[in-house]
Amino acid sequence: MAVKIYKPVTPSLRGMTGNTFEEITKSRPERSLLISPRRYGGRNFDGKITVRHRGGGNRRYIRVVDFKRDKRDIPARVAAIEYDPNRNARLALLNYVDGVKRYIIAPLGLKVGDMVLTSTEADIRPGNSLPLANIPVGTLIHNVELKEGKGGQLVRSAGGAAQLLAKEGDYAQVRLPSGEVRLVHQHCLATIGQVGNLDHSNVKLGKAGRKRQMGIRPTVRGTAMSPRDHPHGGGEGRQPIGMPGPKSPWGKPTRGYKTRRNKQSDKFILRPRSKSGR
Repeated sequence: MAVKIYKPVTPSLRGMTGNTFEEITKSRPERSLLISPRRYGGRNFDGKITVRHRGGGNRRYIRVVDFKRDKRDIPARVAAIEYDPNRNARLALLNYVDGVKRYIIAPLGLKVGDMVLTSTEADIRPGNSLPLANIPVGTLIHNVELKEGKGGQLVRSAGGAAQLLAKEGDYAQVRLPSGEVRLVHQHCLATIGQVGNLDHSNVKLGKAGRKRQMGIRPTVRGTAMSPRDHPHGGGEGRQPIGMPGPKSPWGKPTRGYKTRRNKQSDKFILRPRSKSGR
């Protein structure tokens, strides 16, 4: 997992970097685990844009990823490490001994030929999935469940890792990559190890065309619009935001404005996330 630097034979290549894909062992995905999605370009069923800056991009299939890891006590062998265009982490193709094939997020250090297992008696090795009650304190984990049997919801992006800090009663304390310390029930599953593809954050797109290939359309600054189109617009020449605090195109506070409205789970957050992430 390294970053390659392009020779600047054109202006757009100057400063552009990309992945070497040296960990990828298979170029074509498993056909039985593919879904052809319908693309909406950010529009709802009325044809109105509800998510801005979406549209176009390369065609891609959805890989069905097993976040639940519900095949208990059945070992599986890693058949390949594959690229997934829908996420920044790599995928590991598992061949279970009963003939079933599934994708999981590839943790750091997992190689072709390794055996993984979901069990309360599994070894503490990257790729194995266990309940939090059976994981030693201090272990790095990812793909953490919030509700038992619902599947992993936390720590699934490239380079992400949470740490199991303590266990007390029915709950365990988990420190997330954002710095937040949260209570998670000890019956919830988590996967051992850190998510792979650590160099993803070091890749520089270098030109607007690569962003368009990802299906992300251009974003126009609010200060470049008219007052009719955006609260930041208007004025002769360039003007600062002439109002208390930046706003979204619909007049709602943004850029740092807290929008969390989930009182039911606030009691499970022991320490809110920090700005630095650690």
